[in-house]
Amino acid sequence: MANRPDRVAAPPTRGIRIRWARWYDAMNRIHFLGRERRFRDWTADVAGITDGQAVLDVGCGTGNLAMAAKLRAGAGGEVHGIDAAPEMVLQAERKAAERGLDIHYRVGLIEEIPLPDGVFDVVLSSLMLHHLPKEVKRRGIAEIARVLKRGGRFVAVDIDPPLIGNLRTVAEAMQVNGFTELSRGKTGFRTLFIPIHYLSGTAG
Repeated sequence: MANRPDRVAAPPTRGIRIRWARWYDAMNRIHFLGRERRFRDWTADVAGITDGQAVLDVGCGTGNLAMAAKLRAGAGGEVHGIDAAPEMVLQAERKAAERGLDIHYRVGLIEEIPLPDGVFDVVLSSLMLHHLPKEVKRRGIAEIARVLKRGGRFVAVDIDPPLIGNLRTVAEAMQVNGFTELSRGKTGFRTLFIPIHYLSGTAG
């Protein structure tokens, strides 16, 4: 890894940072009523990840979605995950190693993605955008547009409370940053009985 998570301080961010990696997977099992793996598989499938593609999971948590992506990208593909919390990155690395999956994790922020321009076919975001204030969301979408290849795909899955306008802000930022073919709807999954929505688009 370029930056060892056990030696890297958590970078400053205005977003909410989840630090309780030790209990994160157990909490997700409860939140999803045992359907989390199906949710991660659904997300990877909707993103259309295929063999040999380069994929980035922003706000990767303990790596469950990144691992689903790697199984689809295969040995010829490259999967990266970034998270604002070093504890999450450490846990994600341990899980990938236990499963023999070559995934590149590092500590990093969606609003300052520590990776080059135009290198990814797919960028994923799962249940993290609602933790960000509007300005950080906007900066994050600009960064996603930067690291995606032209014609690359961004897929976000998140809660979307009407009074907060979480995905509305994201959709507006996507349009500003040249995304086309925007699609939005319900996933059919819930967390703590709150419906999870999806939003996707193609980088221009």
